[in-house]
Amino acid sequence: MLVLGVFVAAALAAPLLADEANLRAITADARDYPRWASPAELGPLGTDSLGRPIWDQLVYGSQVSLLVGIAATVIAIVIGTVVGVVGGFVGGWTDAALARLTEWFLVIPFLPLAIVLAAVLGPSLENIVLVIGITSWPVTARLIRSQVLSIKERLYVERSRALGASGAHIMGRHVLPSVMPLVIANATLTVPVAILSETALAFLGLGDPTRVSWGSMLEDSFSAGALGQEAWWWYLPPGLCVIAVVLSFTLVGRALEGILDPRLRDSHAVGR
Repeated sequence: MLVLGVFVAAALAAPLLADEANLRAITADARDYPRWASPAELGPLGTDSLGRPIWDQLVYGSQVSLLVGIAATVIAIVIGTVVGVVGGFVGGWTDAALARLTEWFLVIPFLPLAIVLAAVLGPSLENIVLVIGITSWPVTARLIRSQVLSIKERLYVERSRALGASGAHIMGRHVLPSVMPLVIANATLTVPVAILSETALAFLGLGDPTRVSWGSMLEDSFSAGALGQEAWWWYLPPGLCVIAVVLSFTLVGRALEGILDPRLRDSHAVGR
């Protein structure tokens, strides 16, 4: 959480930590920044092949990567929760149809589907968020559905139904509150998947060309031959940032899952 706090603070304070004007190559040329400058020559992280400071790109890239990760996760969690709750609670042909739709998305490989959708919709930040969101919900839907199937058979739900409670009342008062801890834990585990997806799409040239992200930095460094130039300061910082954020979200998500999921908490207690 401390690591995530540092990255979120850097993204929010980007205008104070970096100069957005330096993201444009023409501005870098006008200020006469040297090209391929190492951190020793121009701190703190040197420049790229166009003379743009890497530090400014890294700071503003955190905004895009975190924004895409969180926004796409919100879309995926909302879709997955609605599909899982409706399918598990209503049952019948509705559950069968939603289950087949979920399986269809699970069977198709994620990355090729995301690439096709991103290519069709066009390279923009909004489209990237939409593509990642609508391709990342099936796992959430299956988890929520299995939990709802268990919850709706519990005694307090049966008593509420016997007292004449409507389906909407049971869903709003009993089912949704019971699955929310699982939704929250799964959301923290979906964010790193969304960030990695954005990085992969940007590295393949399907990201927003007008915005700098960690994935676009990796793609630019690869295209400019940073490996051959041994310009480690260009590709190593964004790669390490992606690893740090993804690992942090994953560890926080696993911890929340163990705290909020009674089954995992009980199994840990038995193990101890």
